[in-house]
Amino acid sequence: MLDRLPIMLGLRYVRAKRRNHFISFISLTSMLGLMLGVAVLILVLSVMNGFDHELRNRILGMVPHTKIEAREGLSDWQSLAEQLTQRERVIGAAPYIQQQGMFSVGGRNQGAMVNGIEPDWEDRVSIISRHMQRGSLDDLQPGEWNLVLGSMLARSLGVSVGDRVTLLVPEASITPAGVFPRLKRFTVSGIFSVGADLDAGLAYANIEDMQTLARLGDNVEGLRLELDDLFVANSETRAIIDELGSGYRGIDWTFSHGNLFQAIQMEKRMIGLLLTVIIAVAAFNIVSTLVMVVTDKHADIAILRTIGATPRSIMGIFIVQGLAIGIIGILIGVILGVILALSISDIINFFESVLGIQFLDSNVYFISHLPSRLDWTDVGNIIAAAFGLTFLSTLYPAWRAARIQPAEVLRYE
Repeated sequence: MLDRLPIMLGLRYVRAKRRNHFISFISLTSMLGLMLGVAVLILVLSVMNGFDHELRNRILGMVPHTKIEAREGLSDWQSLAEQLTQRERVIGAAPYIQQQGMFSVGGRNQGAMVNGIEPDWEDRVSIISRHMQRGSLDDLQPGEWNLVLGSMLARSLGVSVGDRVTLLVPEASITPAGVFPRLKRFTVSGIFSVGADLDAGLAYANIEDMQTLARLGDNVEGLRLELDDLFVANSETRAIIDELGSGYRGIDWTFSHGNLFQAIQMEKRMIGLLLTVIIAVAAFNIVSTLVMVVTDKHADIAILRTIGATPRSIMGIFIVQGLAIGIIGILIGVILGVILALSISDIINFFESVLGIQFLDSNVYFISHLPSRLDWTDVGNIIAAAFGLTFLSTLYPAWRAARIQPAEVLRYE
């Protein structure tokens, strides 16, 4: 009987109606604090995981993991592409020419980066073909001077498929009549949307058209490579350059978007730490609850000691009571947090449609929606941390209860 005493009495104290309503209020606030802390931490970490996932799959799906360039350009790029794809880490290669320029149409001007690509090779290194709203990459045929624009770029210029735009590049053409800026008329043949800031500043043209515009002859600027693991891009790039020699240079994604990825990881760690502190505050409210319960139950503790209850059993009673309060709060918080994490995107979309506003503007943020990706490892870590903090918060009150001397208490009863 005494072996089950801590569990029986601990759970009974949780359910019992107390004369001191303030103790019940503190217990309730401790439980609510744990519940909200756990739920918010699950939700926030899921959103941060969503941003991390979107960065990897959308931004880094459009941005090459690494680029290999030659000082004088690449002429026999097909052979080099075949050589590099023989490497274990390289799963795709495609040629490119990049040209910074300004689009102009109807008095509207917008700067953008124009990528000259080989449509048949582009799927090996990019996800753009899966995000075409109108048209297709196959429309980028050499000599037709067609162009695929990002959706926000097309909206800024006020153009759609079939419209013509003028591209002005920052290079001059010297003619007998003088020096003139180099420009070319393109026809918009497609529009893509990846839901990121790339939609506002990126366009695609056929690589042969860009060779003509940039006066590169048969050369391309370099090769874009897709790796099986983007986190080995830096070491793999160095290994490739060491193999090819000093006439080449490599640039991996960490130079262009590494800071953004590191910022998301840092924010996730810092937000997780701050919200864990909130859980700790809620957990240690249990200390106040149990200290007051111990004070309120002095007589009960003394009677239990006189009928044979050991100090360990007394400690167990209040540990069980504190853990019961914590487990209820943690369990409800996990359920609420998981539900919110799985539905937050739909909730935000609903409010956006009702209120007619956009919470995330892709002109400011790198995506235009609030992503969420539930990671059960994070949920497990949160449960373990909350339970550990709850357990620690029960030790001091339980120790105080175990030190109560029955003779001193019952002397005045």
